[in-house]
Amino acid sequence: MGTVLSSVPRKPPAPHEPVLVAEVIGTLAPKAGHTIVDCTFGAGGHARRLAPLVGRTGAYIAIDRDAAAEQYYAPFTETVDCRTRFIHASFADALAELVDEGARADAILMDLGTSSMQIDQPERGFSYSRNAPLDMRMDVSQPRTAADLLAEATEEQLTEWFRTFGEERYARPIARAIVRRRETAPLTSTCELVELIRGAIPTPALFAGGHPAKRVFQALRIVVNDELANLERGLDAAFTLLAPGGRLAVISFHSLEDRAVKRFMQARARGCICPPDLPQCVCGHEPEAMLALPKAVSPRRDELERNPRSQSARMRALVKADR
Repeated sequence: MGTVLSSVPRKPPAPHEPVLVAEVIGTLAPKAGHTIVDCTFGAGGHARRLAPLVGRTGAYIAIDRDAAAEQYYAPFTETVDCRTRFIHASFADALAELVDEGARADAILMDLGTSSMQIDQPERGFSYSRNAPLDMRMDVSQPRTAADLLAEATEEQLTEWFRTFGEERYARPIARAIVRRRETAPLTSTCELVELIRGAIPTPALFAGGHPAKRVFQALRIVVNDELANLERGLDAAFTLLAPGGRLAVISFHSLEDRAVKRFMQARARGCICPPDLPQCVCGHEPEAMLALPKAVSPRRDELERNPRSQSARMRALVKADR
């Protein structure tokens, strides 16, 4: 796990369009002197809007498991006055490290899912619209790629992944087709997998519910990067890291993530945990937080028109109890 404190200025990278910017700023409410932890720095889209708000006395801690994000961190540091730090690690590991250091955060942002910079690099294998190696690793130092998983997993494992993590209706026939195909040749490219999926599902399904490979690609990406386990550990560590009165905002991009975030936040905001048949509370349990938003926030129409990739974004937030 590495930490970068400073870097040599480089040529600024191409602009990146972050999602729900106004909503993030309004919900996290950063002020001068605050410490913000950005769990998925990516290309620095949110960072460039948030960091100036904490001023010279504040701090911005950027985390990303993708080493490619470091090229965006260097130009970012040249544009802000606050103290900055970059941690190359999964956000679950990085947040746990910060907790061990005794750090405190006034605001934490988790922008989950795949960043635009990853999707726009065909060689990373995240996109089903471009031919590339079946990689899908957010951290390329990880040993196992999507191609490795497809070569090693049983039909039952593949079916369970596609059904659970992709909510794929045709999980079984797709898994069966993958196992049958690898008996003669391994699947190594995104186009090969897309064509196999097209051939494994009924013809009407090719024209309903978006791209026919979308759900399988989502499932593979989640498994390759252990995303849901990382999210669960990260949420716990983030809440521990928050100072009293601190705010946590999480942007998710599919229903599995959103449900996990919703359950976590509702549990922290729950008061009495007595059985419902008791006439009065005897547990004395007090809420650890309050919900900062009554329900998930989605992009407005103007943002959807400007940035179609934001369509599936959902943001939830909480405020840690001030005690």
